[in-house]
Amino acid sequence: MRVWATAHATADLYQGLVPAAVPYFVLERNLSYSAASGLALAATFGSALPQLPIGLLADRRRMPWLGPLGLILAALGVGLAGVFASYPVVFAMLLLSGLGVAMFHPPAGRDARAAAAHSATAMSLFAAGGSVGFFLAPALATPLLDAMGLSALALFIPPAVLMAFVLSRHQQRQAARLTTVPPAVGTDRPRMFALLIPVEVARSCISFGINTFVALYWIKELGASSALGGTALTLGLAGGIAGTLLGGRIGDRFGLTRTIQLGNAALIPAFGALLLVRDPYVALVCVVVLGVTANIPLAVLVKLGQDYLPSRPGTAAGVTLGLAVSAGGLFQPVLGLIADHHGPRGAFVTLAFMPLLAIALSAGLKPPR
Repeated sequence: MRVWATAHATADLYQGLVPAAVPYFVLERNLSYSAASGLALAATFGSALPQLPIGLLADRRRMPWLGPLGLILAALGVGLAGVFASYPVVFAMLLLSGLGVAMFHPPAGRDARAAAAHSATAMSLFAAGGSVGFFLAPALATPLLDAMGLSALALFIPPAVLMAFVLSRHQQRQAARLTTVPPAVGTDRPRMFALLIPVEVARSCISFGINTFVALYWIKELGASSALGGTALTLGLAGGIAGTLLGGRIGDRFGLTRTIQLGNAALIPAFGALLLVRDPYVALVCVVVLGVTANIPLAVLVKLGQDYLPSRPGTAAGVTLGLAVSAGGLFQPVLGLIADHHGPRGAFVTLAFMPLLAIALSAGLKPPR
């Protein structure tokens, strides 16, 4: 679990770098909100489409090289996106980065499930690794981007190369004693899994929207500096780590479906508090609370998806960790258009209504057998 959680943090570091860099693409290259949101779409699109076929493949073959190669491609794409000035080339680089992320998640989710057994708390450690990566992205990137501009993104390539080496060695040790995929335990429930996907997509739209526009909300709506905007994003992601770990414990105690429903309902007052506060420093407390509530169901959704499809844990992880999560990025251009006309506050008001959809969808979820 330690190896996979660390690798997950590394992979999602590169997903987190994209929203962290969006304000700098707006300020440094004079992009519109919709064009900047398109860059988030590129990374999302690159990771969303390949998740299902890669998951199906990971359930049939172990392929220990898949995760390490994915880490390297994820880093190269983001790093080179900061070097090139052409918007189409930057878009292509972020597509490549997304593909790398897509190559990582299914085998990682499959092996993390084997390590976690039936514990949502243990699975939350793996999921929290991804939250740590998202958290570290603005914390590390903001001071470098402030000092060096977008070219600083290239400095984030070496960590992925190092982690790919560590993960490759780990996979070699695992391959010596695990040559086949462990047999499934439980009965597949494809209908419940199909219902789980739109719940995950709705929550993903919310999470991506928060990460993409929170710094711009502080800068444009609350009159804060870019550094304080980066701080808001960092604190929101720190709350996400706490929420992910908390959600695992709640899931073990009260059940997986109830935890998802609780997290969805808690988002409504969390959004309301943030939109009502106008002081940028007081609002930092609100964004931490929003980060916690937005991530309570994260690990639980991943585990529940694999419990609904116990014979295909890689496919389930590819969908819940990858496809459904990444699909939230497809909604970002819509939020970008709203922000172009109504500012980042308009995007957050839109996001504040989306938990109602998640609540309605999650009401039909049933505990796994």
